[in-house]
Amino acid sequence: MPKLQEAVDALETLYPLRYAESWDAPGLIVGDLDAPVTRIAFAADPTHAVIEQAIGWHADLLVTHHPLFFRAVHETSGAGVHGAIVSALYRHGCALWVGHTNADAAFRGVGQAAADAFGLQDLRPLEPIDDPQSPHAVGIGRVGRLPQPMPLRDFARIVACELPHTEYGIQVAGELDAPVSTVAVLPGSGDSMFDVVRASGADVYVTSDLRHHPATDALEQARWEASLRRQGLHAGSGDGHMRPALINTPHSAIESLWFRYALDDVPAAVETRSGERPEVTWIDTRTDPWDLVIR
Repeated sequence: MPKLQEAVDALETLYPLRYAESWDAPGLIVGDLDAPVTRIAFAADPTHAVIEQAIGWHADLLVTHHPLFFRAVHETSGAGVHGAIVSALYRHGCALWVGHTNADAAFRGVGQAAADAFGLQDLRPLEPIDDPQSPHAVGIGRVGRLPQPMPLRDFARIVACELPHTEYGIQVAGELDAPVSTVAVLPGSGDSMFDVVRASGADVYVTSDLRHHPATDALEQARWEASLRRQGLHAGSGDGHMRPALINTPHSAIESLWFRYALDDVPAAVETRSGERPEVTWIDTRTDPWDLVIR
């Protein structure tokens, strides 16, 4: 029977902790390393409702993308929901492992899963990580090309159809009939990466949590550079259309595409170490925070 230590070793081989951003603290959050692991549940967020479902399914291990603790804590009492979650996990023998920015960057991780879901080819990391130990290109985000150019509005529909349903939906900014071929994808909050995206030559940037001022500045710059190119001047990249256009997606929805790969990759890696394959499930309860959108 696999032990939690073997499951953690498998996870941290697939999604190395060395890929994590300096501010991030992924890895094993709750659990005893010698405990058996026969059932692994996956979910985007370790909300109280998700924890209850994992426990109800008798999971020995819950793997989430988002951390339970984003910042340092000084208590985990039952007065707070995080303390209640830790207590419930220990009482029911369910460990918690988090794959956050390390899973973002990994091969067959969050960024690659989203890019593959949208049909992109010839993928490369948007912001590469130099890892001599990996036979694959790894790093934050992905840049790829569509098999055939298509109007922005049609590509946006592909993105919307591939994502799990949320009330928030997606938002699109740009010339809707302009052809797009090269696409940059960064699941999660991505408005700090506009300079990197422009340098990539992407026609459209798919990300999440775009704030008003950074997005407005990026769009204004794209429009200005397009006007300069139409005058025959060298500015930015591409033709006379504004590039990159923007597609804003719900944060947890785009990141949860990762589980299409993890549901196969993780149990296979555990089986390689232990000789036994754990049972898995995806808790796909919507954890996007918005319940109503009024247009």
